[in-house]
Formats: sequence, C-alpha cells, structure tokens
Amino acid sequence: MSSALLEQLIDALRVLPGVGQKSAQRMAYHLLERERAGGQHLSAALSEAIEKIGHCVRCRDFSESEVCPTCASAARDAHLLCAVESPADRLAIEQATGYRGLYFVLQGRLSPLDGIGPRELGLDSLVARLAEGEVQELIIATNPTVEGEATAHYLAQLARQHAVKPSRLAHGVPLGGELEYVDRGTLSHAFGSRTEV
Repeated sequence: MSSALLEQLIDALRVLPGVGQKSAQRMAYHLLERERAGGQHLSAALSEAIEKIGHCVRCRDFSESEVCPTCASAARDAHLLCAVESPADRLAIEQATGYRGLYFVLQGRLSPLDGIGPRELGLDSLVARLAEGEVQELIIATNPTVEGEATAHYLAQLARQHAVKPSRLAHGVPLGGELEYVDRGTLSHAFGSRTEV
C-alpha cells in the first residue's frame, strides 16, 4: 500500500503532457530514491515560475515583465509581425531562422468545438496592433492542421482589413526528404503550392 503523499506526487506529475501513470510513478520514485536535492530545486523553480511569469502585454508570450525583451528591443523590425500558436513555436522560429521582426503569440488556434474563438486568442489585441499602422506584413506561422489553416485564413482577413500584407509559411516536402516517403497530404499540398524557379 502506497502512502498518500506518494500518490499525490504521482498524480501531480501526471499533469505534464505525455506522462501517464507508469511514467509518473517512475519519476516520483527516481526523485525520492536518487534526486531529493534535484526535486527540491525543481519544486522551488516551478513555484517561482508559476508565481512570477505572466504574459507580455504586446505579444502575449511568456514574460517576467509587462513587456518582454523581444518587444522592448529597438533592434527588432517593427514592420514585420509573425503570428504563432504557442511560445514553443516562437522559440523554434527564433532559434532556426534569422527572423528579426516581432511576434504575436495566439496561445492556441481557432476551434469552435472546443470553445476557442477570436476572444480567447487575443485577436482584439492583434487588431489594435495592426490598426497602429506600423506593421506592414503579418507572417502567419500557424500549424498545418485543420484548425491552424482556419486560423491562418481568419488572420489573413484581419490583415487585409488593415492594409497589412498577409503571408504564410511554406509547407511541403522536408529538406532532404524523398518523395516516395512523404505522406500523401503533404505531397498534395506541396504540389498544389508549387512556385516558379
């Protein structure tokens, strides 16, 4: 029979994505058997992060201050605004590209069946930014899912209403990929979106 505290720890670890009962149990046992100091450090870091990290008022990304360092930087190109679904997507673009514009983090995608509409994505804040007149191009970097495509279409309409050029990240055959191994949906989209060389 397990202790109530051990069960609480296992249940608490299951809040993480992809962590089921067995994984949570392994983590809990590891922390208690071999990493008590690491567990205390994790607990303190998690508590402080939950308490002190909020959202930037300009881009909605995670931030410890009212305006995040990216939005506050004078070195960024304010004429370019990249809309992404999540902070993880923003980080991926920042690390993989030379993009030097600004971001708008939707914190999700349109999904009426799940009760996620324009208000939940903060699109009123995006409209206000587009209305300022500084943004010239809205780069739409939503994921190529049904909801991501619907969100991209909606964002493109908003951009056009404010005389902002909407653009969409390219989708298709991955670099180094071989056509015979690419899934049908990706290949069909890439073929339909082909460009002149």
